[in-house]
Formats: sequence, C-alpha cells, structure tokens
Amino acid sequence: MSTGAAGSLSAVLDGASRDVRRILTGILDGSELSPDDGITLTQAAGRDLHAVTLVADEMRRRQVGDVVTYVVNRNINFTNVCIKHCGFCAFSRDHREEEGYLLPVEEVVRRAREAWELGATEVCIQAGLPPKLDGRYYIDLTRAIKGALPGIHVHAFSPEEVLYGSVRSGLSIKEYLAELRAAGLGTLPGTSAEILDQEIRDRISRGRITVDQWVDVITSAHALGIHTTSTIMYGHVETPAHWIRHMALLRSIQKDTGGFTEFVPLSLIHSEAPMYAKRLVDGVRPGATGVEVVKMHALARLMLGATLRNIQSSWVKEGPKLAQLLLDAGANDLGGTLINESISTAAGAQYGQLVGPAELRRLVRDAGRIPAQRDTLYATLQIYNDGEDPESPLDRIDDAEARFGSYRRLIASGEFRYTRG
Repeated sequence: MSTGAAGSLSAVLDGASRDVRRILTGILDGSELSPDDGITLTQAAGRDLHAVTLVADEMRRRQVGDVVTYVVNRNINFTNVCIKHCGFCAFSRDHREEEGYLLPVEEVVRRAREAWELGATEVCIQAGLPPKLDGRYYIDLTRAIKGALPGIHVHAFSPEEVLYGSVRSGLSIKEYLAELRAAGLGTLPGTSAEILDQEIRDRISRGRITVDQWVDVITSAHALGIHTTSTIMYGHVETPAHWIRHMALLRSIQKDTGGFTEFVPLSLIHSEAPMYAKRLVDGVRPGATGVEVVKMHALARLMLGATLRNIQSSWVKEGPKLAQLLLDAGANDLGGTLINESISTAAGAQYGQLVGPAELRRLVRDAGRIPAQRDTLYATLQIYNDGEDPESPLDRIDDAEARFGSYRRLIASGEFRYTRG
C-alpha cells in the first residue's frame, strides 16, 4: 500500500467508532474476523460503513490484486417444472400448468454447442425438479453434453438437484456425485443455499433441501475433488446476524476442504416472488437496500477473503452499474456473460439476457481495474491490458433475445411444452 493510500486509510479509521476501528485494525494486522465482531460490523453506518468498505477494498487488493475476472458462459435452465413451491421462486411451474416447459436433451446440447461456437468455455445448467424424473437423467444429460463437446466445462446441478437425483436413482449422495463426475461434470453450483439457517428456510422454502443435506452434498463433492461455488440469498426475512453465521459456516467448510471457488451474494428479486407478491410470508422485505448490498460484499471480503478469495458481484441481481461499484467494496469478479438467465428474470430482474465480454471489460476498466477472462476454476485465460480489446462474436449480437430466445418467449411457446405427468 502506498504512503498516500495508507494515510487515507488511517484517516478513515481515525474517524470510525472505537469498536469498528478495533475490529478493522485487527483485520489489517492479520486477525480473523470473529462471528461476534462480524455481527458488530453489520451495524456499521456513515463513517463506520465507509471504513468497513475501504478496509474490504484494501484486503481485496492484498488477497487478489487489481485484476477483475469474468467467464464466458451460457445458462441453460432446461425446465421450469418443479415439485417444490419455494416462496422466493417465480420461475417454477406445476406440471399441470400450461407455462411448464422441458427442453429435450438434444436442445440442451444444441444450446451448449451454440455457446461453445461463440467462445463460451462453460455451460451452467440448473432447473426445476420435475415429477417422476428418471434418477439418472442428470448423469445422462452430462454425458450427452460432454460427448458432443468434450472441451466445454459443465458447471451443473445444485445440491437440491443432486439430492433429488440421488433419491430418484437409489444411489447415495457420494455414489451419485461419483457417477456425475465420471460422466464429465466439472463443478457444482453451490446454489439452493439461501440462508443456511433451518428456521429461516422453513419460513421461506419449507420442504427444500435442509442445511445438513446441503452441507452433506457440498462436502461430499469436495471430498471427490469436485469444486463448487457458494452463495447466499438475502433481503427477505433474515437479519444481518444470519449473514455472518452463514459465512462462518462456509468459512469452516472451506478450511476443511478448500473446495469453494467463489462466494456469490444474491439479493432477493422480490417483485414476482410469491412470498412477497402474494404475501405468503409475514415480514418479507422488498429485497436488499443499496446499503445492504454494499455491506454484504464488504463483509464477505472481510469474513471469507483469507480462505475463499473470490467474491463475485452479480450484474444480474444488481445491474451492471452497482456491480461495478461493488468492485470497490471487496468484489473481484463480475460473473459471466450468461447469454440466458431465466430464474432471476422470472422473479422480475431487469437484467439477465447477455452482457458481452467487451462491455464487461469496459466496466472493469472504468472502475480503474484490469480485466481478465477466466475459466470456471478461476485459472486466468487472458489478461487484457490497456489497448487490448479483441472483439468476441458475442459483442456483435445486437438483439440477444431474438438470437437466443428468452424466458418469457419460452413459456409462451408450445414448442417445448411439458407433457409428462
């Protein structure tokens, strides 16, 4: 840290309250943020919040430097039919509803091939849980994609889906994951985490995968050498103390396994979420405030950065402008190009179709940082210095919805209508 930067940080710390200054000074000196001190920092406001954010940015600089990464990928949500009825999900449909769809395996492979030909290195595959699913479906789907596209990375199936496939197939979690890996699965999304507090889960998604089951799937994957992401969903009925306890659990797992590649805070998109729109759950907030979003990413860096270095800001959830701002609050990754994103879009998100590589690099450079393309496991594929701005085929697409389709068009079309009982 330069003398000027050190002086600025010192001045900001001097203006913070005594407890916040003590905690932040300890972090800068190498101490681990305890859960109790983390909860204290969740109350930061004004100058205290400024200090928290600035220290998070400094720890980001120390832990990962000034490079900001992104991945060229495509989301494929192959069905919206689901046996669960989670209060936050506006994506799922009952199997009897006309808006239910299921993409055939050949259509999933076609979409993956299209992405590969446009420069994607990853397909991210997650979906609903359709009734009477063949227990080996996820294994067969993975094998079909890798058989057609050996070079693409399959980042697929939430712990909820792995649990469902395990139950339907009669295999143990470990056996099921081993079969997925043998079929070509690369990594597992750490979604379906929401808040890792069973009382909160029982309020917003009763019957969903439990905390213990989520941890079992994740740690079993890590034991098999399958890396996963990790997430949190916030801005609903949880308190900031839940954020810290959630991150403390992730940190403990990471210390044991080293299997998490990134942490992705996901603020609730509330407008179409049934628990908010239909008032199904008392006390649901209309998503996180801007202050909460900044605070969450800063706290993530301070809680997790020493063991889980990559903190992602989601342009899908927050929009590109706020995602860019979060690069100064501890984040070092902007996620992926996505091409399609149906789950957040269904909930009312304004973003999710496509942000091309050139636009992601512009956002990074305008924030004073260095853009780099990565792969799913955070290996650097290309660092783009000043003046380096090669055009991607994705940058030449003027109308992404016309080219790739959209969730609204998909559920309105009868082409892939779900027909199984």
